[in-house]
Amino acid sequence: MFTPTMRILVVEDFAPLSRAIVQGLREAGHAVDPAMDGEEGLACAQSCPYDVILLDVMLPKLDGLTLLQRLRKQRHPAAVLLLTARDTVADRVLGLDAGADDYLVKPFAFEEVLARVRAMARRRYGQRETQVLIDDLEVDLTARTVKRAGRAIPLSAREYAVLEYLCARRGHVVTRMEIWDHVYDFATEPSSNVVDVYIGYLRRKIDADHEHKLIQTRRGQGYVLGAPE
Repeated sequence: MFTPTMRILVVEDFAPLSRAIVQGLREAGHAVDPAMDGEEGLACAQSCPYDVILLDVMLPKLDGLTLLQRLRKQRHPAAVLLLTARDTVADRVLGLDAGADDYLVKPFAFEEVLARVRAMARRRYGQRETQVLIDDLEVDLTARTVKRAGRAIPLSAREYAVLEYLCARRGHVVTRMEIWDHVYDFATEPSSNVVDVYIGYLRRKIDADHEHKLIQTRRGQGYVLGAPE
């Protein structure tokens, strides 16, 4: 099942569980940031346009439901999966009424976390296509493979993540900051030109041997994949 690369925040104060979730999500290809208490989680959420937030209910400094209510009042767009040991109907209703998109009771298997994240991604992005065709460029979003003029193009995980985001925004100018916010987590060493570097890698692999260049620069604005709409 196709799941787009997403920027995810994990707000969980039990360190072993937080590490396991963060590692698993990163291995699944997502950009993930951890937060260990409610105040840190709120600050992270307010500073970045996360796609999904995994949020423990019982947190130090600021509880999960209060954090969630504040985000919804601020119209934060992230889908929120509540993580809690409370399993009564009243607790579930309370969490959903506070603005959660889904609810997962501890203990849980990590495979179920991934399944819930995939479901929220599908709801967030709608029924997205599994293949993108731009001129003679073919991107299989399920297999995560790339071809140009029928020739397979090997990409690193980071190169693919950048290309996938450009595909999602194809025909539109995408700023460097938008690419950074979507693809990189806070653990990534910041660099003023890291996005430009990966765009350069993609150009060498996708455009270098072709007269028609698909990745274009809009000076002072950003990048566009394919002809702008």
